[in-house]
Amino acid sequence: MGTIATDSQSIRPKRRRSWLIHLFPLPALAIYLVFLVYPIFSAFVYSLYDWQGIKRGAFIGLKNFATLFTVEPFNEMFWNALSHNVLYFVVEMVVQNGIGFMLAFFIYRKIRGAGFLKIAYFMPRLLSVIVIGFLWKLIFNPNYGALNSVLTSVGLADWAKPWLGDPDTALMAIILVNCWFGVGFAMLIFLAGLQSIPEELIEAARLDGARGLTMLWRIILPLCMPSITIMTVFTFIQAFEAFELVYAMQGSMGEPFYSTDTLAVYFYRMAFGGSGGAGETALGLGSALAVVLFIIVASVSAISVYLMRKREVQH
Repeated sequence: MGTIATDSQSIRPKRRRSWLIHLFPLPALAIYLVFLVYPIFSAFVYSLYDWQGIKRGAFIGLKNFATLFTVEPFNEMFWNALSHNVLYFVVEMVVQNGIGFMLAFFIYRKIRGAGFLKIAYFMPRLLSVIVIGFLWKLIFNPNYGALNSVLTSVGLADWAKPWLGDPDTALMAIILVNCWFGVGFAMLIFLAGLQSIPEELIEAARLDGARGLTMLWRIILPLCMPSITIMTVFTFIQAFEAFELVYAMQGSMGEPFYSTDTLAVYFYRMAFGGSGGAGETALGLGSALAVVLFIIVASVSAISVYLMRKREVQH
């Protein structure tokens, strides 16, 4: 009997410890609920009401969504901002992820100084996006900026222009800065995917005669699909939530002439600074836009993961 009592006493502390382990995720869960789930739910609720400034008015159902898509100038500005987000995503996929994969492949081939290159390419990622924005805003300055000074000094003065003041170049300048900022992160993700490929598969492909682009296209890329899937989804989410860099370099007005507007910037301006950039806020319309943005990002990301996972090669 004494043995049984001793065993039961030793089991109780173990059970207590197991319950304590289950309590550890609660702080993270609370943060997730407060800062992610609750804002999404509240935005959907706010979008169903009329607002006078920050005072909630009558329930109007989906009228804010109808206004967003059918009433000028809201519909024009929405499609304008959406097209900029799409361009943001396409350029990042081609430039940022393309360069990131090439750098990862060179480092994977164990070129000299690979360790230093990994650190050097990732260094911009350690800086704040706001700092990056203000730094490049100074570089693009048409009067004393480094870019125009370099172009003038090498005999390309005709190329010098107000990069952020020209509607034809402002958005592309911001996107390329974002690519420079994110290429190091893309490189590390792709490098992790390359290093996860078993060496025996590469050797077997070489024995079968695979070389150069054939090796890259038929062997390496299919085996890197998990990392490509991760970067594609991450790039899409980042492109459609682009705000900090645009705000740091051009403010909340999408200047010049809304040529740098994105959905996130338009949401900020409409919900907190007036539907047209000035005047009273349009919290209901802003909430409707936030819900639409969430639906776009969540649905396209889920579909992309599903389709790309089907193409992944198990090894």
